Amino acid sequence: MSPRRLWCEWAWLGGRDPEPGVLLTVDAGRLTSVTSGVERPVGAEHLSGLTLPGLANAHSHAFHRALRGRTHSGGGSFWTWREVMYRAAERLDPDSYHRLARAAFAEMALAGVVCVGEFHYLHHGPGGRRYADPNAMGHALVAAAAEAGVRITLLDVCYLAGGLGDDGRHLSLFGPQLRFGDGTVQAWGERVADFAPEGEHARVGVAAHSVRALASSDLPEVARFATGGELPLHVHVSEQPAENTACLAAYGLTPTRLLAEAGALTGRTTLVHATHLTDEDVATVRAHGSAVCLCPTTERDLADGLPRTGDLVAGPEPVPLSLGSDQHARTDLFEEARSVELHERLRTHRRGTLDAGALLRATTVDGHTGLGWDDAGTLIPGARADLVNVALDGVRLAGTDPARAADAVVFAATAADVRHVMVDGTWTVRDGVHARLPDTARELDSAIKELL
Repeated sequence: MSPRRLWCEWAWLGGRDPEPGVLLTVDAGRLTSVTSGVERPVGAEHLSGLTLPGLANAHSHAFHRALRGRTHSGGGSFWTWREVMYRAAERLDPDSYHRLARAAFAEMALAGVVCVGEFHYLHHGPGGRRYADPNAMGHALVAAAAEAGVRITLLDVCYLAGGLGDDGRHLSLFGPQLRFGDGTVQAWGERVADFAPEGEHARVGVAAHSVRALASSDLPEVARFATGGELPLHVHVSEQPAENTACLAAYGLTPTRLLAEAGALTGRTTLVHATHLTDEDVATVRAHGSAVCLCPTTERDLADGLPRTGDLVAGPEPVPLSLGSDQHARTDLFEEARSVELHERLRTHRRGTLDAGALLRATTVDGHTGLGWDDAGTLIPGARADLVNVALDGVRLAGTDPARAADAVVFAATAADVRHVMVDGTWTVRDGVHARLPDTARELDSAIKELL
């Protein structure tokens, strides 16, 4: 097949503002040339509006998509929400998980997501019984991503305890949690080592669920597994004040300091949420070169609190940020991006901590890097040909100055403004319709109703 040429009316190439007249050449799933300031050539495909690199959803729990709109009655808290989540987790098997995840990933593709970091802890059958293939649920997720036309980093979670008790001891897994556990950290490592995902669209990473779900003696083993395989390592950290209180009671350390002592903070580590960090925690994350993944729509939905974003990005060595839709209260990376800045405005009463360029970098290159895809998230020669084309003529962006379209898209667009999405040189979404699952809404509806 001969190289394809695409002419972008406007394209964001990583700076503050977009560039006009950008000609892209795509061959074998890669960008082979990127040239700005070009008049539209004859024969090139025309992409009006603003074209961005593909977006990375760095933190997802696919099965949580079934909970959207179902957890708000009676107020409650993170902990009561968790009980509803457990009830959904009880009912899934590899086939139903595949159908639900395929539809959830297709919804992400419609929103411009080309790569997802799936934080995967629903490993086994009811009661913790292993399937004939102990990685059947992981294979279901990888197949779902392939059918939805997105790449996936399957972050296989080590989850061995049911929480930290008031006495500082870890609780045994119970009820639906039994499906999450492998018994020992060694058994977890053996299962992950045996997992070989099919397809070039999939890679494996690892995760420690949280300091609530692992004993301090197990954290170094998870860290060694990640380091030995040069794998991304993700961890839920300090999402709730109660987690910090329990960790201090058990160890005399915050979760971040406990991870540092276990060797779990490296340049390949991403701390998810990191909502309630101390000054020392912020300095520790920066000193170890680790990143933070923020999930603002989830953090506000669960009343988690406001993270110290400005402190994380301050100074000459800012902590890299990525973004995730987590429980999928919304599937909209533009909403996640603007919420990072808007939440910081609420916390500090100041505007402009992160501009549109910084927020787009969190959704693109830094998100991909945190998932182990160092060749994605930018529009440069040699990068993967991942594109998100956003219409500027819809009702939300009508009147936009295209020279400031990055501001307009980050602070006003929604997933509904995404027109076309390309993943590795193949159009996954055209004119707002998924190429493989054209009735994604029906797919979601049937999968969720079947489950619940």
